[in-house]
Amino acid sequence: MLTLATLSGSRYAIWWETGSARVVQSGFGAALSVTIDDVAEAAGVSIRTVSRVLNNASNVGEETRKTVLEIIARLGYSPSIRARALASGRSFLIAVVQDDPNAHVISALQRGIVETCSRHGYELVVHPVRFGDPEIAADVESFVRRSRVDGLIVLPPTSEIAAIPARLTELGVPSVGISSVSVPEYPCMLVSDDRGATFELGRRLVALGHRRIALIEGPSHFRSAQERKAGFLRALPEPLPDHYLRKGDYGFDSGLAAAEALLSLDQPPTAIFACNDIMAAAVIKVARERGVDVPGQLSVAGFDGSDIASMITPALTTIRRPLTEMAVMATEKLLAMIGDPAGAQPHQPIALSLIPGPSVGPPP
Repeated sequence: MLTLATLSGSRYAIWWETGSARVVQSGFGAALSVTIDDVAEAAGVSIRTVSRVLNNASNVGEETRKTVLEIIARLGYSPSIRARALASGRSFLIAVVQDDPNAHVISALQRGIVETCSRHGYELVVHPVRFGDPEIAADVESFVRRSRVDGLIVLPPTSEIAAIPARLTELGVPSVGISSVSVPEYPCMLVSDDRGATFELGRRLVALGHRRIALIEGPSHFRSAQERKAGFLRALPEPLPDHYLRKGDYGFDSGLAAAEALLSLDQPPTAIFACNDIMAAAVIKVARERGVDVPGQLSVAGFDGSDIASMITPALTTIRRPLTEMAVMATEKLLAMIGDPAGAQPHQPIALSLIPGPSVGPPP
């Protein structure tokens, strides 16, 4: 039986074992020294069974699992990652590989990954890379060898580089990619339908009566930007004039520059689609500074469904990527691959949704 006592101002945990007492200090900065042996003794099971419960093994009865988990909660037992790693041959670390300066997107993705890792007793390691680095695959390999992570989630745009999953497969390290296009080298991917979503947005603007429609692109070497542009242009009844097509890089400053150019035209557009929410927010800023009413004189739409879409006035019409949900799904799939390397995890298509907002209306 485990009881708590207070001796000379300090809390102590006392484990009574067949008439003898083992006393360990706890509280006031010291950790309660409850071991896996204590959990096994209290639950009336073997240490191996407790280990199986901790590692979420399938060969434990539900009643036994419930009892062990209750004892763990009651005693406040927390196994060290090092001990679990030695027992299982795993590091209980997974990594995220990323190169995306959009903090709104990264925050939503990491939130889902961290929450899922926490539920499964894993820790997250973030490995930043440079998308244009010709040695990016070698860099990721070196990181994996140093960190000994159990698996990786690769975020866009880095996930578009086929050499990374190819190298990871050679190493025998499972990986999940998130992208707007399928990359066959990944054993598992979540593929968002950016092209289909922007097609629907373009059709909506046309249906509202807009004909002078402009597009602010993302970086031309990103597959996501290519997909968004292709879907949007396909929805328009006529080819887009060159002066209504402006380069952007997904950054706020590029959105400002593009909006200034578009709204300075003799016939400015009545609707602008910016390929992410950050650039769309920049368009609204420029319009307000110029006294252009949104949506009375100009409709503005973005992409991502990030928190910035609801932070600005008027709130954006945007295409929502379920970023946190995608991150949870990717993490669950990766953990399943780690637990069963032979199990198949097919590529998962992700549907996106158009979220109407007050930034879009009929043309003036």
